[in-house]
Amino acid sequence: MTDAAPPADANPAAPAENGGGAPAGPGFRILAQFVRDLSFENPKAPDSLRIDGKPAIDMGVEMNAQGRNDGLFEVDLRLTVRATTDNMTVFNIELLYGGLFALSGVAEADVEPLLLVECPRYLFPFAREIIARATSDGGFYPPFMLDPIDFASIYVSRQEQIARGGAEMARA
Repeated sequence: MTDAAPPADANPAAPAENGGGAPAGPGFRILAQFVRDLSFENPKAPDSLRIDGKPAIDMGVEMNAQGRNDGLFEVDLRLTVRATTDNMTVFNIELLYGGLFALSGVAEADVEPLLLVECPRYLFPFAREIIARATSDGGFYPPFMLDPIDFASIYVSRQEQIARGGAEMARA
């Protein structure tokens, strides 16, 4: 069996050239991903490892984005998880996971939704793995696995909250 060289246009990272390929549309590239901050607390270990039933889970999700002087964008995904029972804190996790993104061909009106919906969607699986590994390393079996997050719904709710806040300020 011989190895055939892939066609010249098989590299998905290579920009489309004028003439032969499809025109390059709007999009983004992930240039870097990183943990800005990670905190895991298991204050009642080893007792917290042997609880009966499932703990109550309180979870928080925040997305933030900011432009940089070099034209790139930093996107942060903050995930907080607190597991408790009636009489103890089982664990606390706070993860601030970031990414550096380059946007291309994105209309001004689409930049914010792209940064606060699509970019976190790409960061999420990696952040989920970090949280699962932290709980596993903390002695919990099975590890805590975050359910998928609907970043679009969070974004829409946030926009509606901002709009209501603006309407309330206008009435005052």
